[in-house]
Amino acid sequence: MPPVPASRAARPAPPASGAWRPGDPVGSRRFARVGAVALEGGDVLPDVVVAYETWGEMADDRSNVVLVCHALTGDSHVAGPAGPGHPTPGWWDELVGPGRALDTDRWCVVAANVLGGCQGTTGPSSPAPDGRPWGSRFPAVSVRDQVAVEAALADALGVPAWALVVGGSMGGMRALEWGVTHPGRVRRLLVLAACAASGADQIAWAAAQLAAVEGDPGYAGGDYHDAPDGAGPHTGLGVARRVAHATYRAAPELEARFGRTAQPGEDPARGGRYAVESYLDHHADKLVRRFDAGSYVALTRAMNGHDVGRGRGGTGAALAAVTATTAVVAISSDRLYPVALGEELVAGLPGTPALHVVDSPAGHDGFLTEHAAVAAVVRDLLGRPGGPVDG
Repeated sequence: MPPVPASRAARPAPPASGAWRPGDPVGSRRFARVGAVALEGGDVLPDVVVAYETWGEMADDRSNVVLVCHALTGDSHVAGPAGPGHPTPGWWDELVGPGRALDTDRWCVVAANVLGGCQGTTGPSSPAPDGRPWGSRFPAVSVRDQVAVEAALADALGVPAWALVVGGSMGGMRALEWGVTHPGRVRRLLVLAACAASGADQIAWAAAQLAAVEGDPGYAGGDYHDAPDGAGPHTGLGVARRVAHATYRAAPELEARFGRTAQPGEDPARGGRYAVESYLDHHADKLVRRFDAGSYVALTRAMNGHDVGRGRGGTGAALAAVTATTAVVAISSDRLYPVALGEELVAGLPGTPALHVVDSPAGHDGFLTEHAAVAAVVRDLLGRPGGPVDG
């Protein structure tokens, strides 16, 4: 057997969960207790805690507050460096700060870790009332439940209406749900790389990811949080990340970057990897060290259940409730949420909002990487009058 190349040298075993836990460094997080939350499925979560971060100062009347909604494996750390409590730099750092599109000299930006997440907001890794992690006992949550918790946070912060709600992917689902559920609390709305309802294609890709996580013996039905390093469901979570990341990027980009090139020092004909395999391995390894498998399952199932028209007479009737000044962004090469889904949103939203198609080779991840194009849409939207709740 050939020796293991240096590029594949062993790393320390990953933790059973990459979740933030009480006692870990807080970083820039703040916490709000929003009480018991009644969920769509009929369960009640007691004593829900929301972890959130802010940038900029709130006006006395709270008229300048923007809500940023993160995607599946994101969190509240939208801007700022990596450091104690924050394993990665801000995922939208280029858009938030003085003089940037979300100019913190004018706007106060708020971002909360989502319900069911793993970075400080109540989720499967959080302590239940008995002190043990919720694990398999954590109830199913929906996108609407997540928005209900964000609305409770808005109440706790004294924000009657957001100047803007913006999000991409899963965050775009929540942003859209905000505009439909709470039209009087959203002045402007920006939905990026998302859809009105998850369809068969999105659910099919998610099914493979769920099967990988839940089929890992280390998942133990969801009760693995006290397992030693290396004994958690990192294999299944890593496979799920590989599948997901392949859908986040575009085929031409992968071909241009990697083609059939072998990973340096490795021979695919003798058990080595192609460069694209190494790329996916890298992203899988990063995720299992900073994320929680139970949250991945809970949030993926919430995304599968996303349907803004459910119980509201269909998509058209639901979208008609939006009163915010709205824009929609689609990424030209997005194969997970293709441009047609953005066109569907624009066709159903009142006031003929603009559809901005960002030309990018990066696929779905373009909403995270095409900073200049996204910033231009944000600036344009914030420069327009808001919905009818504006004075």
